[in-house]
Amino acid sequence: MRHFLITAGEPAGIGSDCILRAYATQPDALQQCIIVAPACWLQDRAKLIGMHIPVTEFGNIEDAKVDAVSNAAGLRCWNPLGSESSGPVTAGKPAPETAQAVIRCIEMAAQACLNGDAAALVTGPIEKAVLRSAGFTFPGHTEFLAYLAAQHTLSQAKTSFSEAGAEDQSHFVMMLASEHMRVALLTTHLAIRDVPDALGVDETLKCMQIVEHDLRSRFGIITPRLALCALNPHAGEQGHFGREEIDILAPAAAQARSQGIQVTDPLPADTVFSAAVRSQYDAMICCYHDQALIPLKTLSFGEAVNVTLGLPFIRTSVDHGTALDRVGQSSVSCSSLLAAIKMARQMGDLSR
Repeated sequence: MRHFLITAGEPAGIGSDCILRAYATQPDALQQCIIVAPACWLQDRAKLIGMHIPVTEFGNIEDAKVDAVSNAAGLRCWNPLGSESSGPVTAGKPAPETAQAVIRCIEMAAQACLNGDAAALVTGPIEKAVLRSAGFTFPGHTEFLAYLAAQHTLSQAKTSFSEAGAEDQSHFVMMLASEHMRVALLTTHLAIRDVPDALGVDETLKCMQIVEHDLRSRFGIITPRLALCALNPHAGEQGHFGREEIDILAPAAAQARSQGIQVTDPLPADTVFSAAVRSQYDAMICCYHDQALIPLKTLSFGEAVNVTLGLPFIRTSVDHGTALDRVGQSSVSCSSLLAAIKMARQMGDLSR
């Protein structure tokens, strides 16, 4: 029996709303799903929005898994905090006191997946600024999960993380997917001015390798077709608008093609997302965050799924933030969470 873990993310945000509304809308979609969070986060939110959904807390994942098999009504929470307090939660108002609990829930959920105790991890949105106040040094979920996976791999090899080098942390790709397109990012959460310096031939090639591999192994695409977005206007205009296409992107694409990967040379980003062009490709490789997410969210906001490729376990996530100003409102949509759960199941089926 496969079990899926869901983290609620920031307890003051809409993560809990989405979980409760997803269960109320499609309870079957949450079968064999275990929420990694203190039960009180969901219980208090259920009272706020007037939902009567049973929420049961378990102190360890095994007990939660056994109960999930019963298919009894309600949600099951695995609280990995033990006797530690998760801190008070005020809807719509994040507090530093809950930051360590949020980090711990994500970490323990990832470790469970790495240990083979769960089939996939679906994550709710986090409030990064609050987590940083508690010493969280990662730009976001994606980088933290990649770090945990690298640590796990290195500990299995009985090698310290510092000895192996931080480059082992970077072998992951952030991809967002919807029915309209898939976009994969060469860089994730960086200031625009830092993007050109962060691009490199080796890193670009590794991204293409990971995307091609995971599209085959986890999405069932036999021969993935990849489009590479240029960084500069008009794909650099033969070097007049920048040399990143000539010095970095095109050489990486050439190396990828020599390995049998079907990828284009750098294409102008102002045309590659048109319906006629994007329909020819299974994924777009994009240079920076907004180059990828603006077209995707324009076409698919609320329906897209954030997927981390290159991890040794399946991880999907919602495509939205914590929406602190909408907590408790009936307008909160659970569509992205349901899409993330559905995609995790589909990826799991193809990976078996």
